[in-house]
Amino acid sequence: MEKRTLHSPDLRARNVERIAELFPQVITESRDAEGNVTLAIDFDLLRQELSDHVVEGPQERYQLDWPGKRAAAFAANAPIAKTLRPVRAESVDFDTTKNLFIEGDNLEALKLLQESYLGKVKLIYIDPPYNTGNDFVYDDDFAESSVDYLARSGQKSDAGDRLIANTEANGRFHSDWLSMMYPRIKLAKNLLTDDGVLVVSIDENEHASLVRLGEEVLGDASYVGEIVLKNSSKNDQAYISVQHEYIVFFVKNRQANPGAWVEKKEGLDKIYAAFDGFRKKHGDDWAAINAAAKDWYKQFPASHPVSASKHYTWMDARGVYFPDNIAGPNDGQYVYDVAHPETGRTVKMPSTGWRYPEAAMRARIADGRVHFGSDETTVPNNKTYLANTEYQSLTSVRYVDGRAASKRLAMLFGEKVFTNPKDEFLLRDIYRAVGVTGDDVVLDMFSGSGSALQAVIDLNHAAESSSCHFIGIQVAEDLTETLKTAKGAAKQITTNAIKLLSRLGRPATVAEITKQRMRLVHEQIAVDSQVDSGFRVLRIDTSNLTDTLSTADDLVQIALTEAVDSVKPDRTDEDLLFQVLLDWGLDLAAPITVQEVESQRVLSVDDDALIACFAKEITDDVVKTIAERYPLRAVFLDAGFSSDAARINAEQIFREVSPETEVRTI
Repeated sequence: MEKRTLHSPDLRARNVERIAELFPQVITESRDAEGNVTLAIDFDLLRQELSDHVVEGPQERYQLDWPGKRAAAFAANAPIAKTLRPVRAESVDFDTTKNLFIEGDNLEALKLLQESYLGKVKLIYIDPPYNTGNDFVYDDDFAESSVDYLARSGQKSDAGDRLIANTEANGRFHSDWLSMMYPRIKLAKNLLTDDGVLVVSIDENEHASLVRLGEEVLGDASYVGEIVLKNSSKNDQAYISVQHEYIVFFVKNRQANPGAWVEKKEGLDKIYAAFDGFRKKHGDDWAAINAAAKDWYKQFPASHPVSASKHYTWMDARGVYFPDNIAGPNDGQYVYDVAHPETGRTVKMPSTGWRYPEAAMRARIADGRVHFGSDETTVPNNKTYLANTEYQSLTSVRYVDGRAASKRLAMLFGEKVFTNPKDEFLLRDIYRAVGVTGDDVVLDMFSGSGSALQAVIDLNHAAESSSCHFIGIQVAEDLTETLKTAKGAAKQITTNAIKLLSRLGRPATVAEITKQRMRLVHEQIAVDSQVDSGFRVLRIDTSNLTDTLSTADDLVQIALTEAVDSVKPDRTDEDLLFQVLLDWGLDLAAPITVQEVESQRVLSVDDDALIACFAKEITDDVVKTIAERYPLRAVFLDAGFSSDAARINAEQIFREVSPETEVRTI
């Protein structure tokens, strides 16, 4: 019976194995920090294998490089001895929801999700700390060995404060930000589906670095464009006043995702309603309707969505249209006379001839699909109907009033509690445009105010065919520390957030703001919708198993006594279950039922896809009853067997009753 160690996978070892499959001749042996012999790579041989000439030394090449890059790559691969503990009291619809909210460092969370969500996430959204010199970045403390990393990540001591100020004066302004982002994007790539999309909000400080970083991690062809988002009208900067930020798009595989991304034009309802009014007033006087439409469009500024369709000023019995080009693509392709329907005289022909053959043109005229001027002196046009062009490719420039999202969030909470939240409507529309649908998963690793999470619920609420799920990750950043350096409006907003959380009896952290927003969204949605608006809260913590990594000199009698029970005393069977789900790579949102088997508490996951019994006394009757349910997997507490003989006997029972069941102990 296999006994599991229950920590995140060692991605460095996995990468070595992959290289060994391709180039077995470059594999050698070395000793790790503890003196154990391990597989290693002879990088000189590997460089030669990948080169078309004799390699004599380091070669110059096109790449993105910065101080700390190697350490950042190491941070992505190093395993951690951590787990996810369920927090039912802070969840909403824990037993039925498919949504997850993970509280803790997102680098650790991404490591823990590697098995359960490998290749399963359709879209990953990242709204990282903008590198302004005042924001915070995650301090991953890269200058350490793998042994030190494991110790710091939970096997020996707490990681401590994970946030540092990244000021321009530290000499590593860009390097620190890149080192923070590199391992996170590297791990995020593994979670994306083959047609998955990575979407990143960023400002001008690291825009260029982000594009290069994404291309390096996901491949040169991964970058597919960006939206330039005009979101302010400030005029207070030297040289050029920056009034925009970026939403950058990467795809994991262009062949799997060819980019058929379209969105519905905004403002259509307003346009249709206006023309309905014109038709009621003017009847079939199309010229009067045209004049009224031109005058109506003038009220909208260029930034308003309606203005993008202001060329649709004509109407006929079919609907709203604009006179489009009818000229031939090739000079003189189709040349013939066309009579004006009112004057009977030959109309002016486009300089390159007509777009259609004569028979097709006659048919279009008879069907009323050609727009003629008042007489024969003007060139006719095609009628392009708005109803047939409601969808367009994602546009690269758009205006979004940042105040609107702030006002909606303030209305939800009853006061302003978060600065500059992202626009959940914009994110919802992006999800829809890039093809997030069905039961796709959206992951937001810097959840902040929760806009990207609410956007998933809004998407499902708007489309019956959508039942997408979200995974949100947010570190418990201390708002009282933020308050110490906050100024102006940000200081007041942070104070409001702290007071609100105090009234609710919750810690003053950003993660609590995220969770509270989602609770309020749930209260709104649940009234008249069957949409899954709940979420299962999971908190990153140290391993459930007792730390036994001590030297002989460190051991004392009390420690030996505590080590008899391998499970920490404050952990529940549900805590153990989630660590097993991570280790086995199973869905963390799978339904869980609590049952009693032979007077022992048993947890069944997803209709016996997994049965777990962590009782301290496991009898043959318990084992046999579980085996007779023919679960796909079964797991027991190793210490629950009274002896090696009892454990061997349990294995024998499964071999006889349910040989297909995979059985493990922890």
